[in-house]
Amino acid sequence: MTSLLVIIVLVLLAVALWQLTKIFDLTQVGSSSDNSQVATDKDNNLQGYLMFGFLAFIYIFTIYGLLKWGGLALHTPASAHGGTVDNLMNISWVLLFTVQAITQVLLHYFSFKYRGKQGQKALYFADNNKLEAIWSIIPAVVLAGLILYGLYAWTNIMFIDDEEDTVVIELYAQQFKWSARYAGEDNVLGKANVRFIEGINTLGVDLSDPNAQDDIVVSELHIPKGKKVHFKMRSQDVLHSAYMPHFRAQMNCVPGMVTEFAFEPIYTTAEYRELPYMVEKVAHINELRAKKSVELIAKGGTGLDPYTFDYVLICNKICGASHYNMQMKIVVDTPEDYKKWIKEQALLSQQIKEANAPADAATPIDASKAKDTVVVANVVAVK
Repeated sequence: MTSLLVIIVLVLLAVALWQLTKIFDLTQVGSSSDNSQVATDKDNNLQGYLMFGFLAFIYIFTIYGLLKWGGLALHTPASAHGGTVDNLMNISWVLLFTVQAITQVLLHYFSFKYRGKQGQKALYFADNNKLEAIWSIIPAVVLAGLILYGLYAWTNIMFIDDEEDTVVIELYAQQFKWSARYAGEDNVLGKANVRFIEGINTLGVDLSDPNAQDDIVVSELHIPKGKKVHFKMRSQDVLHSAYMPHFRAQMNCVPGMVTEFAFEPIYTTAEYRELPYMVEKVAHINELRAKKSVELIAKGGTGLDPYTFDYVLICNKICGASHYNMQMKIVVDTPEDYKKWIKEQALLSQQIKEANAPADAATPIDASKAKDTVVVANVVAVK
């Protein structure tokens, strides 16, 4: 690492010295009758044609990129608000591509048209109020429209009615894993603090709080379709970001504070797997994995397992060495399956009680079995 830093410093020093020599050369312009540095018409024509070549490169590479990697973009949103986010993004892309297409063509065209020519002098004028008004007012109006639409979308997404029937879940981030804590039947999360972290109580839940008695901690996130889920997010160590791409949801997890986000899933995991685009995408991925498996087996290794789509929660902040692997599986169930699943989960308070129970504590014996034990003992004694 030290060697790499030394190399970077040396490269930067070399670039700085090179720039200083160029600045020195520019300060000497006019001090000598040597015109060897003056650009000729041939040089200017070459530069003009190169500008057109670069313009062609921009558009050819853009079209190639859309054809090559366009299929990797997110497709159908899996949350109720996802369509609004996608609309805002699509409007932004269309505006950006339109403005880029117009301005880049004009930039490169004028660079060619008004290239330097022998004996030609550039026209200079101090200002043009009309032009300045045009290129100031139009962008201001467009950006104001985008900002207002964005604020409208943000307000609708982030508005959480306290009286609304929601599922309350805490997402707890730590290097390098996620944990989920469900509020239980009272739908109120118990208090928590890092000072209470001990043993299996890795989230620091305050067990003296009555609301914490029915809290449930799991490592796989299950949420019900068609019901708003209210996420409350904490971080134990550094800044993380809870990113659920298919739900168009992302929120930073900041140490020392609680951040919030809510959305309503509209596709179960099984339903999303059956969407035509996802069926095609999974088939393509498995085709690539099959080819890779053949190569691995030929080298004496093992093949890759077939890919199956699952929703996922990942960290979208570079939080350390294993940031790339910080993820949690998300399962969207039907309301019935969700209720069944949540009833099967053990309460955190009960898990802690069992973990703290003395190892040599007497195991309760069923009364009917106790009688049989006494009889057997008497028979042995008679013998």
